[in-house]
Amino acid sequence: MNKKEVLEIRKQFTPANCSISRICGCYVDGDKNIKLESKEAFLSLPEEEAFKYFDIFKKSLSGSLGKNLINMEFPLEQEMPEGTQHFLMKLKESKLQDDMLLEEFYQKVIENYSYGENYYIILIHGLYDVPGKSSDGIEMFDASDEVYEHILCCICPVNLSKAGLSYNSEDNRIEDRIRDWIVDMPAKAFLFPVFNDRSTDIHGVLYYTKKPEELQPDFVEQVLGATVPMTAKSQKETFQDIVTDTLGEDCEFEIVKNIHENLQEMIDATSESPDPLTIGKYEIQRIFEESGATNEQLEVLDKEFKETVGEHNSLVAANVVNTRTFDVKTPDVVIKVNPQRVDLLETRLINGRPCLIIPVDDHVEVNGVHVRTLTGDLSAQIQELDNELEAPIGLESDL
Repeated sequence: MNKKEVLEIRKQFTPANCSISRICGCYVDGDKNIKLESKEAFLSLPEEEAFKYFDIFKKSLSGSLGKNLINMEFPLEQEMPEGTQHFLMKLKESKLQDDMLLEEFYQKVIENYSYGENYYIILIHGLYDVPGKSSDGIEMFDASDEVYEHILCCICPVNLSKAGLSYNSEDNRIEDRIRDWIVDMPAKAFLFPVFNDRSTDIHGVLYYTKKPEELQPDFVEQVLGATVPMTAKSQKETFQDIVTDTLGEDCEFEIVKNIHENLQEMIDATSESPDPLTIGKYEIQRIFEESGATNEQLEVLDKEFKETVGEHNSLVAANVVNTRTFDVKTPDVVIKVNPQRVDLLETRLINGRPCLIIPVDDHVEVNGVHVRTLTGDLSAQIQELDNELEAPIGLESDL
């Protein structure tokens, strides 16, 4: 699913667009005991309660694609009668009215979801009448030719509210606040089947994780039957290792800077696309080549990529490059640069010492204080100070 398709389903979680037919819940304590089960028509819920559920469902379809929201495909064996995809199909087709299937699903989650405290499993069934679209993208609600039937599961931590004081309006006094068990926003969730090309795709599942580095592999493999992908953090570390191992001792500042700039340009060029930019082996080889890597280094890259990522696998570009800042670190200095202005940095050999040069204008702040930069005959001032201090002047840092 891409951003537009996720947003289209997310928009159904409102009173005006609600397509939820049934909601089921299972409250589990820290010892993996079921304390409560519920099942009812969603439209029978009190309005205020329904709004709270809408917030939870919207949260389960939020975040960055490839980071918090991950598209997963089922291996072929999981689509066989004993596979996880086949089981999820039965659960969806039952419209959550088969108690035995619900019990089996809850047990699968409880056995494989790793969490030592209380949590609440929410499962909903929905029927979305997909409106057609004209050639210019305008929705035609009277031209629907498909109903997207789906289930959404959210796993929400349940925590005891903090202790504190509260105002009792009836007795007009301050007193100890009653502590309640609060259902938090989901830590994990999944949507099945996926909504690809604005149509039902039973061969995949959309997985949500609040913390991208905690994918819960057992849950993904046993409940969803999908292959656990690399986390966003792992993708970044893997790419950094590829850069380091590929360039080796010739890992020059300019090449690394060029790699960052080229990646940033690719991300910027596809910023309007609903799909996250992914880069495979050939895209990365082209980036390295354009950044100044030699043929020998490109051969090393080919081997490194196959061993660490896989010949036909890819990485999410936004996961491997920091789009918010470009960091340069030495043991004593840390420099953060706007990733759009990496071109301001250059290296130069001054008096036999490698230095990092950063040009400055009239606006320079030091610890929040605006300071005056060199004025007048700059070359004369620099030469004079250079002679006195026997060191280069300017915002320079040893590499």
